[in-house]
Amino acid sequence: MRLRAPLASFAATLVLSFLLLPSAVVAQVHRLDDGLARTPPMGWNTWNKFGCDVSEKLIQETADALALSGMRDAGYRYLVIDDCWQVSRDSAGAIVADSQRFPNGIKAVADYVHAKGLLFGIYTDAGTKTCQGRPGTLDHEVQDARTYAAWGVDYVKEDWCNARGLNAPAQYRKFHDALVATGRPIVLSICEWGSNRPWDWAAGIGHLWRTTEDIEDRWPSMLTNLDASAVHQAVAGPGGWNDPDMLEVGNGGMTDDEYRAHLSLWAIVAAPLIAGNDVRTMSAATRDILTNREVIAVDQDSLGVEGWMAEQSIPGLQVWSKPLRSGARAVALLNRTDASAKVGVEWQDIGLPRGGRARVRDLWAHAERGTHAGSYAVQVPPHGVVLVTIAPVRGR
Repeated sequence: MRLRAPLASFAATLVLSFLLLPSAVVAQVHRLDDGLARTPPMGWNTWNKFGCDVSEKLIQETADALALSGMRDAGYRYLVIDDCWQVSRDSAGAIVADSQRFPNGIKAVADYVHAKGLLFGIYTDAGTKTCQGRPGTLDHEVQDARTYAAWGVDYVKEDWCNARGLNAPAQYRKFHDALVATGRPIVLSICEWGSNRPWDWAAGIGHLWRTTEDIEDRWPSMLTNLDASAVHQAVAGPGGWNDPDMLEVGNGGMTDDEYRAHLSLWAIVAAPLIAGNDVRTMSAATRDILTNREVIAVDQDSLGVEGWMAEQSIPGLQVWSKPLRSGARAVALLNRTDASAKVGVEWQDIGLPRGGRARVRDLWAHAERGTHAGSYAVQVPPHGVVLVTIAPVRGR
């Protein structure tokens, strides 16, 4: 696993990079400007819950559930089949889907997904084989891109297994160019786990890039990925996003408080929100977490700034802040410890005038918390978060 930078150190670096040098930082980053991923992509992916157990039936039932549960209308639009849908190449080199699992072919699946008002995504790998030993895209980039476009694919996740000796920027650029040449708008998700420093080169090639190892459905893993990804705040924005990996909400390894923290923190750092639970059988609590529109609005805010850890005076009690288009701040008061604790935010730590008055709204409680001068504090449960917006009040 990648080592975490000291929290106090990276917080100071992030605050300086945004508050003191925003123009200089933004000028050095050339993200894609093709109309795609202007906000972090949202959707659902098979891998976290189902692994290789993918099928036409699963995708159709999930498309139905995304539409009926309210997830589609909350913004989860990309339905992505991960690894194991493909089995071989034919005599002409074309990729072949598993006919036992997808008897009507991938285009028929894509058509079904589109008919539900969703967008369709698929998985490949930049190397010779995928992580599960299926055919990779190496030396078939143009052919595969044309195939995917013909099938109606809207999103491709490209992994990095079996790619030893390859140059990551060059390989991902080659596939990006092949997708563009099809003329179909297709989001490219770069998934090489941060192993080739994608924050240095992926903007301008992909629309999102993994910055971390694979996430696990555990509190420590979620925090590790958060910390590892957040140090690259300066490169993210409309057209290109840091990706700390997919959501584990609803998969059973964390409590609902931890899952609320998970979604809140992904929203604060403007991460792609790609769910991975079984939406066909999810509980009402899981549905309510995933479809909280006030939290989703933080992630999807059009200003497109990735938030950062702004303050930590006591180890484990943190203030994460994200500027919003409205001039307000979204603030996650995070308790990483094992005991309930009061967590507070001072306005000056989040770029608001010291002592100024601001309205506070709790996004999980869907409740106004009044007008406060200079600071706000609240009791936060262990492994939990209170997510608020703090909006300055003009005049008296």
